[in-house]
Amino acid sequence: MDRIKRFIKTSFVGGILVLLPIVILVFLFSWAFEVVTNLIQPLTDLIIKTNGMPEILGDMLAISVIFIVCFVVGSIVSTGFGVLMHSYFDKYLVRIAPGYRLIKEIVGQFFGDKSSSPFANGEVARARIFGSSCSTTVTAIVTSRHEDGAYTVFVPTGPNPTSGNMFHLPQEMIEICPGIKVEDMMKTIIACGAGSGDLFAQPKKAL
Repeated sequence: MDRIKRFIKTSFVGGILVLLPIVILVFLFSWAFEVVTNLIQPLTDLIIKTNGMPEILGDMLAISVIFIVCFVVGSIVSTGFGVLMHSYFDKYLVRIAPGYRLIKEIVGQFFGDKSSSPFANGEVARARIFGSSCSTTVTAIVTSRHEDGAYTVFVPTGPNPTSGNMFHLPQEMIEICPGIKVEDMMKTIIACGAGSGDLFAQPKKAL
């Protein structure tokens, strides 16, 4: 009887572990698609009204148009004239929309130039935020190096790695992990620490 119970429990838990990630993924895609289609609904309605096609095809066509527009705009701003126009446009938006600069910087950290984005090209470290005499360490990303040798680190919170805290620490409280990629570190943050043992099971370089 106990064997049957264990079998039922194991099978049920195994089914959840297989199906739940798929359900969550489908839900996220459905939510994202709904958000995008609501935003482009006016364009979709115009396409449907003009061509008489089904709404789903109108949505897909509208999304394709947005991708094309993004590509064209990106191509234009890569030219000298585009850089000048973009600079003027940025200054104008900053004056009339104070939150624009903050949003632009956040987006740039994730999708912009990798050379200036700590999320794409940062250094993974273990920081002793409670003092060098304390053995407790936290997973961190080095975001700035100071002239006096100190470091600024960002300590993301799990399971949302885009939120966290910044700490300004002396170099003796930082251990750089040069063999660890930021994206691999982020996976452990999203998993609330799961996999950290394997992640840090490699040589570290003390500053």
